[in-house]
Amino acid sequence: MQMNPLGRTGLMVSELCLGSMTWGTQNTEAEGHAQIDRALAAGINFIDTAEMYPVNPIAKETIGRTEEIIGTWNAKSGRRGDYILATKHSGAGLMHVRDGAPISAATIRATVEGSLKRLQTDYIDLYQFHWPNRGSYMFRQNWGYDPSGGDTGSILANMEDCLGALRDEVARGTIRHFGLSNESAWGTAQWLRLADQTGGPRVASMQNEYSLLCRLYDTDMAELSVLEDVGLLAFSPLATGLLTGKYQGGAVPEGSRKSLSPELGGRVSDRVDGAVAAYLEIARRHDIHPVHLALAWCRTRPFMASAIFGATTMAQLDCALASVDVTLSDDILSDIDAAHRAHPMPY
Repeated sequence: MQMNPLGRTGLMVSELCLGSMTWGTQNTEAEGHAQIDRALAAGINFIDTAEMYPVNPIAKETIGRTEEIIGTWNAKSGRRGDYILATKHSGAGLMHVRDGAPISAATIRATVEGSLKRLQTDYIDLYQFHWPNRGSYMFRQNWGYDPSGGDTGSILANMEDCLGALRDEVARGTIRHFGLSNESAWGTAQWLRLADQTGGPRVASMQNEYSLLCRLYDTDMAELSVLEDVGLLAFSPLATGLLTGKYQGGAVPEGSRKSLSPELGGRVSDRVDGAVAAYLEIARRHDIHPVHLALAWCRTRPFMASAIFGATTMAQLDCALASVDVTLSDDILSDIDAAHRAHPMPY
């Protein structure tokens, strides 16, 4: 398992990160524990979660359940020190959490304490803001994104206040490092600038969607990532299962994410099947499993710290883990580039 730096923290994270957002809805506690055991045995040292998980669906009754499942594994195994743990503070608008309140200096301590209690740990290695208060162009919002509604002064004041609260948590030892999610180049640059001015904590990572089908990150964010050492933690590198091929031809496997969310969060479009078919054909032509193609390709990106994948079965988990033994040839990478040009932005 290849290890990559987590920003400038000094931590090294595995090229694959075990995602957990189905634990508590699509997966039981026992299945979540089994996934952790299998992933750590395979060399993964990185697990990602969030206070709002599980999803599919998001429900008031299950908020925090995924963190609780990780917490019972921590308590049972005694192995909390064997891996790097990341979780997230929910942003504005999620009514099931703090009645939709935005992230602020006033919300951070209680939110950290809630996660620590559920996770049954004294510290969080990477504490992330799940999405910015001002909104984001992620989750298909890029098609109608309007950045003109924010007030620069209030946005920056909130950032500075939040950094102060985060510094207090670092001093208490409850969090070690800070990361962002669903952010833009401008927003990330402001967090970095303010951290330099105020004494941190510095942004270590960015958790944005990234896959063969979703490459918004490839321009301004890519440059920022490389030059500022803010590594990408790619979520949905398999495009919610589209890149596995299991949904081709209109198939909807029982218990799959599409069976619960038919539009896959806006990823189902008139053009997506053709784009997926192009990548499946590359995998077929080069005799590579499509899951391995998608995950091994992530490893080639110069800004990639870790690709976060999820599994609902142990067979899916084992398949993803096997991708670390696959190296893509120049011919395969050329074919991927051609497919991307032919099928840009399919959703």
